[in-house]
Amino acid sequence: MPSLSARSEGTLAPADGFFRNRENRGAPSALERYVKASPILADLLSNVCVTSYANKFEEPMPITPTTSDTSLRYSSGLGNELSSEAVAGALPLGRNSPQRVPFGLYAEQLSGTAFTVPRHESRRSWLYRIRPSALHGEFSRIDNGALCGPLTEPTPNRLRWDPLPVLSAATDFIAGLFTVCATDSGKRAAGASIHIYRANESMRRVFFNADAEMLIIPEQGSLRLATELGLVDVAPGEIVIVPRGMKMRVDVAGPVRGYLCENHGAPFRLPELGPIGANGLANPRDFFAPTAWFEEREEPTELVQKFQGNLWSTRLAHSPLDVVAWHGNHVPFKYDLGKFNTMGSVSFDHPDPSLNTVLTSPTNTPGLANVDFVIFPSRWQVAEDTFRPPWFHRNYMNEYMGLIRGAYDAKASGFLPGGASLHTRMSAHGPDAETASRALTTALKPEKPADTLAFMLETSAVLCPTEKAMRLDQRQRNYDSCWSGLQKTFEHPTP
Repeated sequence: MPSLSARSEGTLAPADGFFRNRENRGAPSALERYVKASPILADLLSNVCVTSYANKFEEPMPITPTTSDTSLRYSSGLGNELSSEAVAGALPLGRNSPQRVPFGLYAEQLSGTAFTVPRHESRRSWLYRIRPSALHGEFSRIDNGALCGPLTEPTPNRLRWDPLPVLSAATDFIAGLFTVCATDSGKRAAGASIHIYRANESMRRVFFNADAEMLIIPEQGSLRLATELGLVDVAPGEIVIVPRGMKMRVDVAGPVRGYLCENHGAPFRLPELGPIGANGLANPRDFFAPTAWFEEREEPTELVQKFQGNLWSTRLAHSPLDVVAWHGNHVPFKYDLGKFNTMGSVSFDHPDPSLNTVLTSPTNTPGLANVDFVIFPSRWQVAEDTFRPPWFHRNYMNEYMGLIRGAYDAKASGFLPGGASLHTRMSAHGPDAETASRALTTALKPEKPADTLAFMLETSAVLCPTEKAMRLDQRQRNYDSCWSGLQKTFEHPTP
């Protein structure tokens, strides 16, 4: 059969783990081993130009580098069944849990959904690791810091915060989490919790979240996530999703800050496109999952989990980031928001913000999201005879907004990168007085706002701020005043 040696493990292509690991080019790949065991398949493949296919994918699809180290490689495609092996031959063939896994590894399934959900909802991965996760002692409660904490009563008042300052004391990613608001205590398999993260040193401990999958939105500084399934670099302008239960360690090269949304409900997925058609918004191939990587460290390691709204800790004698091979669809993935195919009006009226949905976590009610992740990037505005900023609005949904860079087109001032606002159900909001006045009188011509990137986390359940967030000095207690300059412009018609 034609040689598969031109294809290396880790570059972008379907069925990533079936190809030879780039660190072990001399060993037979999983596909070659499988073909040798099946003469019929070998005969079929003898008529297929495998070499051309391999050469086609020799170079990875260009992606935006996120750190000075651009050596990481990813598999492409949101929702795909993926596979990867860091050591050639480590991935079992034809079964998930053989009596003896290659190289003496342990087989372990990580289930992100119930076994019997419909197939299209199922999320699970099989991990082949040096030691099973069951090898640990009792977990004990540790201090939550500013994570979670008591929620206030639901409030109809509009809220906005300046960015929290970068920390000076040595703080890792977990210790630097500050909960701004949540739909409840996080004990239900629904709703969302929203946090600000700040850190200035890399984690020495390892963390997993039993309560939710995590959407991480960097605003300042890059992160490297060492996960059970591989390494992921993410920078401002990108996002990363870490599935429920996935162990990870966050490394930083300096001060970082950003946003973190815990999605307690159904896993994030792409929204339906409806009349838009088959293409547009976020494209599946632009989402990247890591390739297999592991560390074999025999040293004491703290393992922390978030369980039912609290932090728990145990001590291991080894690193739990020891997965040598894996396959499945319960995987981390990253996405460059600059690749979002923004839609808009080319005639009149400002469209609903749902047109900018990147990811959605649905409920059982069609069209009603548990939480939507929506962005507002730089985009051309060409609508004629139109009030172009986001219109004045009262909403059934609850809106938490953050700003990654630039200025948001509905707020002339006061809404800063790293800051946040919260408008709960039916809270009237819209452009501030300065923005509205300018929009009513400006000469309309095609324009593209300066580099900007804002986002919204929109939930169907009411978001309640934490008591700590309400006490922050950064809370803008005069937020309502940004609308106080709105003037009466009504004119009675002349008889």
